[in-house]
Amino acid sequence: MTRAIETISAGLLLSSLYLAAFLGLIPFPAKIQEYIIPVLPFWALVSFGAYLLFSLGLGIFTFKDREDAYNELVIEIDQAKKELRAKGVDVD
Repeated sequence: MTRAIETISAGLLLSSLYLAAFLGLIPFPAKIQEYIIPVLPFWALVSFGAYLLFSLGLGIFTFKDREDAYNELVIEIDQAKKELRAKGVDVD
């Protein structure tokens, strides 16, 4: 099974469970049904966004720890500067 099919299957399962809970097919106490279930998609979206921001920040914070990627990027930047200077562009 490919990763796309797994992701789609998990999404369909979660959306089906949420819809069943939202429509009251799965019994929950009244306060949970009224106050928590309707905001679950927004909570999931905000949590996913926070996770993505954290992983992006961690990747930026630890970028210099990956010496091979850092050195490759520095070489590419130097090469681009040389090419631009050859075309008469001031890059400093």
